[in-house]
Parts: sequence; C-alpha cells; structure tokens
Amino acid sequence: MNPPGTDPSPAPASSPGAGASVQDWLNWLEAIHPAEIDLGLDRVLVVLRRLFPRKPNARIITVAGTNGKGTTVATLEKLLLAAGRTTGAYTSPHLQDYNERVRLNGTDISDPVLVSAFEKVEEARGKVSLTYFEFGTLAAFVAFAYAGVEDWIVEVGLGGRLDAVNVLDAEFAVITSIDIDHIGFLGDNREVIGFEKAGILRPGIFAVCADPEPPASVLQQAAAQKVDLQVTGRDYQLAQANGDANTVELAVAGDQIKLPAGPLPVQSVAAAVVLARKLLPDVAPSSLGDIARTVSVPGRFELLARSPFVRADVGHNPHAARWLSGQVSAGCRTGSKVHAVYAALADKDVEGVMTAMKSVADQWYFAGLDVPRGLAVDQLVSHARACGITDGEGYGSVSHALDAAIANARPDDCIVVFGSFYTVAEARAKLAGAGS
Repeated sequence: MNPPGTDPSPAPASSPGAGASVQDWLNWLEAIHPAEIDLGLDRVLVVLRRLFPRKPNARIITVAGTNGKGTTVATLEKLLLAAGRTTGAYTSPHLQDYNERVRLNGTDISDPVLVSAFEKVEEARGKVSLTYFEFGTLAAFVAFAYAGVEDWIVEVGLGGRLDAVNVLDAEFAVITSIDIDHIGFLGDNREVIGFEKAGILRPGIFAVCADPEPPASVLQQAAAQKVDLQVTGRDYQLAQANGDANTVELAVAGDQIKLPAGPLPVQSVAAAVVLARKLLPDVAPSSLGDIARTVSVPGRFELLARSPFVRADVGHNPHAARWLSGQVSAGCRTGSKVHAVYAALADKDVEGVMTAMKSVADQWYFAGLDVPRGLAVDQLVSHARACGITDGEGYGSVSHALDAAIANARPDDCIVVFGSFYTVAEARAKLAGAGS
C-alpha cells in the first residue's frame, strides 16, 4: 500500500542534480505538487519520520497567529541568543531571498547548507508529493538538526492545526493574534479561525496568547489539554509608561519590564518576553526588556528612506492595517502629509484594509502586482472608489507608484508602502537600487 500523499505519476521533471543552485531547486519545487496550498499533515508526517526516526534533540517553540508572528519569532530568537542558547528560526514568506526563511543562530542560511537540506528531503521523500512550503519546512528542520541548535523557533505558515510546521510537537507555543484572513482555508469567523490556530497546542505545555480577547475556541482547547496558557490582559498586563510615549510597561508575575511602544507590534514583543521568562529563568527581567528594545524586523513599519520619509509594512489584512494606522498616526510628524502606496493580492480584504487606513492617508497611489494572485490596478482602484476614496491614482507597478509619491512629497512628508510582502519587496529593491 502506498503511503498517504503518494503520487504514482513522476514529478514534472527530475530533481536538480549535483551543482544545482538554490534557485534551481526553488523552480523545481514550484512544479512538483499540483496545488500551491494543500493543508494536511499526512504527507509531511511520512517524510518527517523518514528524516527523524526519533524526536529531534531540541526544544520546539511554535508560533501561530494572524499577525505579528515574525516579530515574536525575531524577539524570541534575539533573547535566546543573548542568553547563550543556539537557535534555528523558520519564518515565511521572504522578502528578497528564500534564505531569509531559515536562520541559524541569527544568520540567514547559506546556499550550500540549504541545498544540502533540500537534497536530504528529496532523498527521503521518495514518491510522496509535497508542496513548495512543505518541502521547504522539512528542509529547515534538517538544517536545524545538522547544525545541532538547541531551540527551534518555527512559524506557522497558514492556520495552525493542518500546517506543515505542526508536524512537530510544540513544547512551548505562542498565539499572537486572531483575526479574519485566508477565509477560503480557515473560515470566516474568529471562533473557527481560533480553533485552527489553537491546533498547535499540546497537552500540558506552557503557552502565551497575545490576543487580549481570544475566541472561546482557543480557551476551550487550552483548558481541555491542561495548557498553562498566559493571556494578555488576564495573566499579564501592558500599560503605557507614565510620561514616556515611547515605552510600554509589561507587568508579569510581579515584574515590571519596559518595552518599546513601537515600531514593532508591542503585543507580539510582550508575548515573546513572557515566554522568555519561562525559558530563561536565570536572566534578569530588566535584561529581557533591554534586549527586546533592540529587535527590528524587515518589512514591519521599516524605515527605508528619509527626506521624504519612506516606511514599508507587509500588513495585508484589516487587523494589520488598523495597527499600521496607529503607527502612522504616532510616527509621522504633526503637519506632514501621508502618502499611501498600496498594492495587494486579489484574495485579500482590500476594502477592509483601505477603510482602516483612510483616516491617516492624505493621498493614495494604487499599484498593480504582477505576481500570482496579484490584484490588477484597475480592480484596486474600483475597490477604493467603493470605499469612498477619490483622491488616488493608479500605476502599473509599485515602483512607478513610489516614484510618483516621492515626486509629490515634501521633505518632511511620510510615504507608507504597504499591502503584501511583494509590495514591500519591490519598494525595498527599488530604493536599494537608487542608493536611498
């Protein structure tokens, strides 16, 4: 009997041979499975057991949530490294290079190590059909194992319960936020989506929930599995520091820890610090706060240029846009004009995003995305008109929209480029090429 997910037909082409580059492998991975997203653990489990007959000798930390996962992973990674632990971090998607998805001790994986991991997964796969994401996830696990790192910090790609990352049993977990996104795969309400996110929990583990109002489905699963779940607003508190708009105070188990109010999502930073207190009991709480203040995440309200200021954010759903709106309100100078450069994927709630940003955007620049699932500019403009936005124009690309925004902006104005990883990647590449 064939194992689950076995594809009796050969792959579209033989796997890359000796001397193949990372790009050769990525091109091939895009063609070996009939669907880009194919949720389920059966196929991945078959190959995982071939690669790891026994549980990996590492501490597994799984991070799920609608938004803020990358911030949590980056903060945990920095806190653990500062304490002398060795780490592997797996995130997705990437901005410029695939290697960004896999970090060993804080550094992007090298091409030779990544190719070696791909080769080992392909050798173990046999005839089991894996998606691009599933294959890459297993390759990250292989790279972590061969590097011998102590802590594996793995970010769920989509949902939680049926995501490839969830083939590993988490010993610690974080659920960052729960909101509506990926409706076609996860459902159209927070209770259903919360059930999927909480699928990363395991009996008796320590976990943190950064959502101040978690759905009942999350709390029920945690209670049923006797998870020690720490929920923001219930088990730990966040409050603006007196007299300091740039600082938030985290109150947890009698400790007061100062955290940055921005530019990263402070709820996600705080969740990482709460977990770090458990993972690193010998580290002074004040030190955790000091380290957390040094964390940065590419594509999260990232400053790309000055005069005019250009900020970029990968937020692509209404929840993320509401957070971004708050950052723009707090981070752009009083009296300056905000130029919004927006491009999105077609399966996103673009009207919800634009509605969340309407109050802070003075001028809009809409762009098409020439990528799979990219939303054409005329459709984006049509959605904008439906939202009552009439002060924006359409452009064929993010690059052209950004050119127009820069040409129209005064030196102290703020340009905010947002909408997807593709949007931010194009803006970053353009400004890097311009020497900004």
